[in-house]
Amino acid sequence: MKKNLFLMLMASMLLTGCLKHDIPDGSRVTKEQINQNVKNVFGTEFEPNHDWSSTTSGTLTVNNIPAGVDKIQLMTYVAETDSTTSLLMLNEANVNGQSSLSLAYDAPEKSIGMYLFLLSNGSYSVKAVNGNVVDLSAKAKTRNTLTDYTLPSGTPTIGIAIESYASQRGWLPGQLLYEMSDYESQKMVAQDYSDEYKAIFRAIIFSYFKNGRQYNNLPLIKESGYFNAAVYPITTGKEPIVVSPVYKSDKAKQYGNEIWNSDLYYYYYKESDLEGKSDYAIRQFLTSLPMYKAIQFNQHFGETEDNEISKRNAYALVYWGDGTPEIGTTGSYTFPEGYKIGFMVRAKTEFKENGKARKQGELYGDGRLNNDINSYSECNFKSSKLGTDGPRMGWITVNERMLLCCESGTDSDFNDIILEVEGGVKPIINIPEFEVNSYTFCFEDTELGDYDMNDVVIKAKRLNETTVQYSIVACGARDDLLVKNINGNIINGNVEVHAMFGVAAGTFVNTQSKNAEPVVDEITVAKTFSFLTESTQPYIYDVTTGLTVKLAKKGEDPHGIMIPYDFRYPKEKVCIKDAYDEFNSWGEGKVISNYWYKNPNEDKVF
Repeated sequence: MKKNLFLMLMASMLLTGCLKHDIPDGSRVTKEQINQNVKNVFGTEFEPNHDWSSTTSGTLTVNNIPAGVDKIQLMTYVAETDSTTSLLMLNEANVNGQSSLSLAYDAPEKSIGMYLFLLSNGSYSVKAVNGNVVDLSAKAKTRNTLTDYTLPSGTPTIGIAIESYASQRGWLPGQLLYEMSDYESQKMVAQDYSDEYKAIFRAIIFSYFKNGRQYNNLPLIKESGYFNAAVYPITTGKEPIVVSPVYKSDKAKQYGNEIWNSDLYYYYYKESDLEGKSDYAIRQFLTSLPMYKAIQFNQHFGETEDNEISKRNAYALVYWGDGTPEIGTTGSYTFPEGYKIGFMVRAKTEFKENGKARKQGELYGDGRLNNDINSYSECNFKSSKLGTDGPRMGWITVNERMLLCCESGTDSDFNDIILEVEGGVKPIINIPEFEVNSYTFCFEDTELGDYDMNDVVIKAKRLNETTVQYSIVACGARDDLLVKNINGNIINGNVEVHAMFGVAAGTFVNTQSKNAEPVVDEITVAKTFSFLTESTQPYIYDVTTGLTVKLAKKGEDPHGIMIPYDFRYPKEKVCIKDAYDEFNSWGEGKVISNYWYKNPNEDKVF
């Protein structure tokens, strides 16, 4: 009788809120008590047949792999927020001369789509995945040849010269910018991208250069190596250089049509022109070169056009000879070999803040030429966080097309204007690298739990066909725990979790404050491995109570869940429903709030 009263008291204490408790060794509770605890803790009843899974699995077969393809990566395309997306790698295989192979994968259940990255000898291409078989025998046309364009008739002639903003502000006294008198006639009709290419373009560009002020993509520009001195493509001397505006995003009406009110300029020089010059002398030389207008954006883009991928017109750059031109100078649509081409966007919107035009100035792809504009106190470009020598442009390659991505404003996301450059320049190949997808395992170690889901937190990544990396990142339990089903050299079922972290038994690890580095191990798996296979899923064994905790099955309480995401788990003593407002909605009906795990309450997650 005393034991029954004790158990009733314990149950009453456990049902009062989200607090850590230990069940006495050897004691067990009934299914009814567990269900009542779930109802009290979460304040709702979950769907009886909920399987607590946000992941789907499958196998993709790739046939007729072209010779020369060294490696294949399978990527998932997912929404991060309402406005941002990510490409994440699910699996990777070395081809080793095979003509066909199969890739097993686990993917977020609501991914937007999947893509194959085919890497070969320093280059790559992307193929959309539709279904569970991809045939690579037919290579779709990706870029135009210059025979697709009809060059403008007549002889290009310089019509006017205007003073630059840099000259007006005293930075570069006397600098003139040269223009033809008519740019409408310079438009060439371009073949638009296919719908498949537009989808690939959007997936890659905006997963790599994420959109928004909260993302500083300058490090990605620098990591590519194609910035400042290396941003210049080199002419081949064999055919015209063609530039096509293919995208703009400037929230036109809100910010004064900043791109629509901008023009693209270019300049050129030979590498030998810089020999023996100091950094300062190089900057002085480059800014002294004639700057020529190539495209007047308000004659290409619609005034309210925004966030649209379209290739409809192209413009050929003109070689005007060397030296300072005069009005009436004529040019050629073919450059000699060995010149470097630089680009600049001249922002000239009349948009005003506090009575001042705030978005006017010359913005160069080569950041060494932006020292003045990036730090000019009378201009809002200073807020861009680009520093004094921050570049305004960087390259990315998408299926053989060279795309120049421009930062025209202040948020450093480098996706305001995107231009395709093709024809008479040597290829610039920047292969974007994307993160490996993470899977997070969260466990509750007691039968009458508080459901902060941080008693053991494990993160996993599938690095390739046969290698999985596991990281134990947190332990919010006082009991002695073992992690089972990971048979690594460091993480295995023989070493207690607290001991792995090198902390005293009962210490909370990385649930209140960071007090230990993750414990990381890699294991070899079968090519058919899936995180959804029960026999290979990690689980925990509570040595103190003798309780085994595996991922929740259909109809059970969520004592163990796997999330196909780099999940931010709740802090100590914070129920998952309080850390994630949409968790209960997901539990009540799986169709609702499938992305609940991407919307945390920031102050309640670790």
